[in-house]
Amino acid sequence: MMASNIPSALAAEFKLTQPQVSATVALIDEGNTIPFIARYRKETTGGIDDVTLRELDERLTYLRRLESRKQEVLRLIDEQGKLTADLRAVIEAAAVLQRVEDLYKPFRKKRATRASKAKDAGLAPLAATILEQKLTDGDPLSVAKPFINAAKGFDTAESTLQGALDIIAEEAADDAEVAAILRDFTRKRGAIESKRSEAADKGEPTVYEMYREFGEPILKIPNHRVLAINRGEKEGYLKVKVSADFDTAVGLLESRVITRRSIFTELLKSALTDSYKRLIAPSLEREMRNELTERAEADAIKVFARNTENLLSQRPVKGARVIAIDPGYRTGCKAAVLDEHGKLLDYTTLYPTPPKSDVAGTERVLKIYADKYNVNVIVIGNGTGSRETEEVVANFIEKSGLPIQYTIVNEAGASVYSASKLASEEYPELDVTTRGAMSLGRRLQDPLAELVKIPPRSMGVGQYQHDVNQTALDAALTGVVENVVNRVGADLNTASASLLSYVAGIGSAVAKNIVAYREANGAFTDRKELKKVPKLGNKAFEQCAGFLRIREGKNILDNTGVHPESYAAAERLLRLGLDCDLQAVSNELGVGLPTLRDIVTELQKPGRDPRDDAPPVVFSRSVKSFDDLAVGMEMTGTVRNVVDFGVFVDIGVKQDGLVHVSKMANRFIRHPSEAAAVGDTVKVWVSGIDKERGKIGLTMVEGK
Repeated sequence: MMASNIPSALAAEFKLTQPQVSATVALIDEGNTIPFIARYRKETTGGIDDVTLRELDERLTYLRRLESRKQEVLRLIDEQGKLTADLRAVIEAAAVLQRVEDLYKPFRKKRATRASKAKDAGLAPLAATILEQKLTDGDPLSVAKPFINAAKGFDTAESTLQGALDIIAEEAADDAEVAAILRDFTRKRGAIESKRSEAADKGEPTVYEMYREFGEPILKIPNHRVLAINRGEKEGYLKVKVSADFDTAVGLLESRVITRRSIFTELLKSALTDSYKRLIAPSLEREMRNELTERAEADAIKVFARNTENLLSQRPVKGARVIAIDPGYRTGCKAAVLDEHGKLLDYTTLYPTPPKSDVAGTERVLKIYADKYNVNVIVIGNGTGSRETEEVVANFIEKSGLPIQYTIVNEAGASVYSASKLASEEYPELDVTTRGAMSLGRRLQDPLAELVKIPPRSMGVGQYQHDVNQTALDAALTGVVENVVNRVGADLNTASASLLSYVAGIGSAVAKNIVAYREANGAFTDRKELKKVPKLGNKAFEQCAGFLRIREGKNILDNTGVHPESYAAAERLLRLGLDCDLQAVSNELGVGLPTLRDIVTELQKPGRDPRDDAPPVVFSRSVKSFDDLAVGMEMTGTVRNVVDFGVFVDIGVKQDGLVHVSKMANRFIRHPSEAAAVGDTVKVWVSGIDKERGKIGLTMVEGK
């Protein structure tokens, strides 16, 4: 594919028009951010959404890398004087990098091999004679004798003949068409097999027991099993291999090479068997393992990204005055009191859990805080000691009669944040545990503002996130956070540097400069004032301005998603009325209809938070334990995580219950994400209880 053909290839792949793609690529090349392009250049892109834009950008990068590699390979082959017109055409037509590498393989410089030593000894003509397969009479050894080269280590007809066969074996392995045929065969007919390692056989049973004697076709093995097997292999519990029918594979190779009967037929069969066993099969095994791993990792990253997006998009609980409790045992439970804006009002340590079990003292402090600070919500982290703490809190609420609710918050990543450099910069006077409790409370009040302070991989909504390519994971999750932050917008006068750093066009350094400017000069009253922030130039202003909100500024448009470049159009619409003829305004002002429609939406609900459409938080006033559960019981819960095989639902007991994908709907669904998302409130029924292992089975289909 030539560089000039990339837009047409992208257009076909994404089912877009070529002018659409060409214009979009130009915007990307000009340095525009994906959120900015998605939101403010709809006329140019034809309304491509942010998710598709990121995928298109990734494919653009891949195709450009492919084109660059093609040119490099063509140059390297040409320098060897071996580039033919046919070979050039085949390389230029390659659609994937693997094909380019296959075609380049015969020309790649190799370390010394059996075949290279044979070629160095002048045995290539003998190999060519064998491959011609024209001799039907005579003795192969007699044909080999003239090529004996004792000085190079080939001092007998037998060793000389074997050297020629080694050349044939390597050339077969280097043949791009052979590679394509056998790769396709292995992919379609091969299987992944695993068994317990010798070391594991000597130890106790592990979580990998189901893989001790396991096999599954490559085409059918689910991604989460690929990652589980990989982890078991990495930890030394499993030995893993790719299997494919040996005789069939060799037969495919023979049909490609052996064209007629000759005195070399059996020798050719021997060489091809050696080629497959020694060179091709090991290479294909590595390829298949890498291919499966890449596929599984890509899927895991996609699931993690989707979960992260839903987690960040959860509805904020406005007006919540919170007691946030980070549970523990020996060192007690750290409690922090926050006003409705997340400001710390008070903090202490409670001891409702063993070994102290000071329930009376805990209830006394909760009553004091509730009365003094007008608390209406208690937040409890779901970590160690959560169950016991929850029971004390629920009993306190019931006995006190106070208008207080409580909820459980997933504390994944809270300890990472509380011990981070960022947390110590934000709250240098507080200890780690108090910062952790504050973080839990703020997750309820504004999940997005708080969770952006945590590395996305630590948010606890992934699947094998520590096993996948971390660079790819970070890139995907960063893209998700950027999408959500820019979709919601950021309050220019209250947003932290962490939140601002994800706004289009603003990096970490400029975000800190915005906060520093705000602290030195007071609240922003106008978006144009952003241009006074150090290192925030015209391009950065263009990218970020529409995503930043000023709640009580000089211009009401500064509290909307209307970009400053469209203020004149917005003011014209306000004068004409929002029910005016948009096409006429479009013709008058030269502003596209998509932009005008977006302006109308913003003007109808200035300052609207799109997260208000998300499911509400589920609050409780009582607690349930394993002993309260019974098969068939109907419950309402919150989806905490979505993985390939199902969803985990918080139903108010210490352990989240699992709804297997087969029990999520009355219809077939390919992936759990088709039926539920992180943060969803769902109705479930208890389908199984395993008290010994602490596991709860749930179903979202009554009676299933």
